[in-house]
Amino acid sequence: MAAQETNTTNGTSQPADNRVVFFFDIDNCLYPKSAKVHDLMADLIDQYFARHLNLPWEDAVRLHKEYYQNYGLAIEGLVRHHQIDPLEYNAKVDDALPLDNIIKPSDALKQLLADIDKSKVKLWLFTNAYINHAKRVVKLLEIEEFFEGITFCDYSQTPLVCKPHEDMFRKAMREAGVVERWGDCYFVDDSYSNCKKAQELGWTTAHLVEEGVTPPKTPASKYQISTLQELRTVFPELFKKDTE
Repeated sequence: MAAQETNTTNGTSQPADNRVVFFFDIDNCLYPKSAKVHDLMADLIDQYFARHLNLPWEDAVRLHKEYYQNYGLAIEGLVRHHQIDPLEYNAKVDDALPLDNIIKPSDALKQLLADIDKSKVKLWLFTNAYINHAKRVVKLLEIEEFFEGITFCDYSQTPLVCKPHEDMFRKAMREAGVVERWGDCYFVDDSYSNCKKAQELGWTTAHLVEEGVTPPKTPASKYQISTLQELRTVFPELFKKDTE
């Protein structure tokens, strides 16, 4: 995956890339919640809180939840208030997940991505995970070829910037080549807060709420879907005409 660069080549002007960008979240979005990756990750995070902050288990679970709700990522609270090493945290949590035995390729997902019209749409990954985890998941799903780039939460930089902070959305737009083109951004994510913020910023947003998950009382965004396949219906303009 690599971001497309335009403008000039050997002094020759190149046409600007005016395609819209479709940003895809990764975890619990490109694979289902039923994979239970979130549950495994939550347990590893709770263990990290308990061990590194020397907390009783109940306090570790409570503080993990508090930081996640306040900052969008538990690690941001750890960095802000406890000065932990984010890369060491990543090694003990995200990189420790046994993903090889859990995440499997999906023919339906591959076909969905293949059916998007790349002449009009640039596909871009947008995650709060660190790059190691993001690449690992995408490789296991066998979908690297469909995406032109990725915006991730860089654990090696402080302060951490992650969704739903506006700066993270601006970072994604800058890296994907749609600076200030808010109306040219499409987005799908399973996070209520991320979708709500994207909608507020002017992105065309679909909140993924899988069957079995309690839907929000107030929708996060204009569109709410229960499967990624519904993207064909809510965003038909992004797909090849012969696949509608």
